[in-house]
Amino acid sequence: MTTPLVIQAEDLDPQPAAWLAERCELVPCRYDDPAFPATLARADGLIVRTYTQVTQDLLDAAPRLRVVARAGVGVDNIDLAACWGRGVVVVNTPGANTRAVVEFVLAGVLDALRPRLFLHEAIDTPAWNAARKRLEAPLQLADATVGILGLGRIGSQVARALQALDAAVIYHDLREIDPGARFGATPVPRDALLERSDILTIHVDGRRSNYHAVGPDAFARMKPGVVFLNSSRGFVVDPVACAEFFVDHPDATAIIDVHDPEPVVDTSPLLDIANVHLSPHIAGATQAAKRDMSWVVRDVWRVLSGQAPEHPAMPDTDA
Repeated sequence: MTTPLVIQAEDLDPQPAAWLAERCELVPCRYDDPAFPATLARADGLIVRTYTQVTQDLLDAAPRLRVVARAGVGVDNIDLAACWGRGVVVVNTPGANTRAVVEFVLAGVLDALRPRLFLHEAIDTPAWNAARKRLEAPLQLADATVGILGLGRIGSQVARALQALDAAVIYHDLREIDPGARFGATPVPRDALLERSDILTIHVDGRRSNYHAVGPDAFARMKPGVVFLNSSRGFVVDPVACAEFFVDHPDATAIIDVHDPEPVVDTSPLLDIANVHLSPHIAGATQAAKRDMSWVVRDVWRVLSGQAPEHPAMPDTDA
């Protein structure tokens, strides 16, 4: 039997990569490498992360392909319907980076609410007192209302963490969610979520209907001092509406980790706004999360061995 060939198109943790390499021919070859097309034509499997676009054209160039693996959660860069229509199984790692993203959100919220100064030299009494006055936080988390747009795998865990810190948590989701899975969060209509939230964090999925879901109308309903976080998908937020809101509301704060496109381009309207803080898609960037996402190789091998995968990513009619 011929040894299967699997392309590693983006980074993997070394341990899972070595595990798969013991079982098949694992070829590291970036999606933008000149050798990629020729290698793809011989590939039985393809492992991607965020930036490899698995389109109909890619599938047409991969006649032997049997499995596409996303070392991560979202599969927005993979045409699921086209893959499954060709008999190509798609797998991912749901939950692998949940803890990392929750930590990022909490860190961002606390950074926004609790400004800090670290002293590296002695200062006199007037400077000391001025610093203490300047850094007095106007709002503590236990007195804040936190809104979560999308109470899925990550949003629900954000609610769980915030409940432990005594924040009042409200949410809006398209689904009816069992009270036992809400972790104390209270469901509210979307407009009420936007209007009541001192802190608003976005955790929606990649369905097409979420394109610019947070646009001018949404920003118009937000509090003038809102702390706004997006660690879901870049295309969910209308960047022009976002920029206009934060320019007009200097007491508000935005922490935006995901962008459309990535990397951020120099024409982005969100650049150079003092109260808009952009990060380079790092919410899930912990070593533990990367390792857990990289273990998608187990499902790659299951599919190539004729077994059913544990985590198939199926097409969604709204995705």
